[in-house]
Amino acid sequence: MTKRPRGFIVVTGSELVRGDRRDLNGPFLAGEMLRHGIEPARISIVGDGEEELSEALAEGLEGADLCVVSGGLGPTHDDRTVELVARAAGVGLRLDEELHEQIGAVSRAFAERLGRPYADFEPGVRKQATIPEGAHSLGLAGTAPGLVLEHCDTVVVVLPGPPAELQRLWRSTLESEPVRELLARTKPPDLRQLRFFGVSESTVAKALADAGGDGDGVEATICARDFEIHVDLVVEPGKGARADELSQRLVAPLERQLFSRDERPIEELVLDLCRERGLTLGTAESCTGGMVAERITSVPGSSDVFVGAIVAYADEVKARELGVPPEVLERHGAVSAEAAAAMAAGARERLGADIAVAVTGIAGPGGGSDEKPVGLVYLHAVGHDGSRSRDFVFPGDRASIRRRATVTALHLLRRLLEQTRDESA
Repeated sequence: MTKRPRGFIVVTGSELVRGDRRDLNGPFLAGEMLRHGIEPARISIVGDGEEELSEALAEGLEGADLCVVSGGLGPTHDDRTVELVARAAGVGLRLDEELHEQIGAVSRAFAERLGRPYADFEPGVRKQATIPEGAHSLGLAGTAPGLVLEHCDTVVVVLPGPPAELQRLWRSTLESEPVRELLARTKPPDLRQLRFFGVSESTVAKALADAGGDGDGVEATICARDFEIHVDLVVEPGKGARADELSQRLVAPLERQLFSRDERPIEELVLDLCRERGLTLGTAESCTGGMVAERITSVPGSSDVFVGAIVAYADEVKARELGVPPEVLERHGAVSAEAAAAMAAGARERLGADIAVAVTGIAGPGGGSDEKPVGLVYLHAVGHDGSRSRDFVFPGDRASIRRRATVTALHLLRRLLEQTRDESA
């Protein structure tokens, strides 16, 4: 492998260490580093305590070409990042007058809206405008400034903790002179993705090994994500032919399970397939409680395809809102292939959609029986030109079962759309 500059990521926040919130900044920054030719060597998640954060910063400033720190830039006593970065770099602190003015303007407007005196905010404003000697501002996100500092052979970047604010200031980070100089020495790898559905992680791993495995300028990682298997290939410059050969041999025995060669999520692929055919889409959901619709509507522009969803949890709602015949519910039950088919048909009719998918099941932890165990899920997708249905008994807890049912419903839609597209070609 080509030796790339090393990147360290330090994510701060006691709420992350306690498990109250999930870290989104580390994965984002690691992906961005790799995309720009920097090897993300380590992500350290530490609390707001002085000792733990100091240790993580010392390691980052000593062992990395680029050290990015997120969080701890607020006005309160436990926001220690700037102070400890300065200590780790062996420099003092200074009040940046321009930052003081900028943060003060934001805080004055906030104080006015709340009807409070600005004097209440001034100590916090001064704290946030006090930065390490030699550091430069990357701009503000709210009242938190992003900072860049050069220390020996390490470029140190300090960004706010809220993911939206961090990502907004990341663009300024890439445009800063120290980071541009570092990136000028890198050779970004070619990043390729293969996405599979309906095959196990071990089967994909065997296919990779049979294809010759990674190495020789191509690094492969395999990750299972909610019933999908993602294979990422990091291809060093000049090794494209080797990556082509490996990909071809890996995919050959798994062609039917391959659904994507790029990073688009399944919900985006479904929307694109609908657009290709000029179709509108709706959902009918019971055990997933709207999760399929949430995934679809998370994609910007989904409104040109998605018309709506009916979350029908109770049997009477399935009958009243989706037109599921009472005899279907009485004879087969709400968790059945017959109910799923009736729900999908009802969604098409009631929502006026060209294609619809329905999900009904037992997510647990209670409600199961020997005949219909927890994890049993029925899915049905129907359109003008045909339908597809599946049933599974998903393992795991309630959250896992619901996530897997959601992903499976989206893939059922994809397969129906691909089937009808191929038949009309």
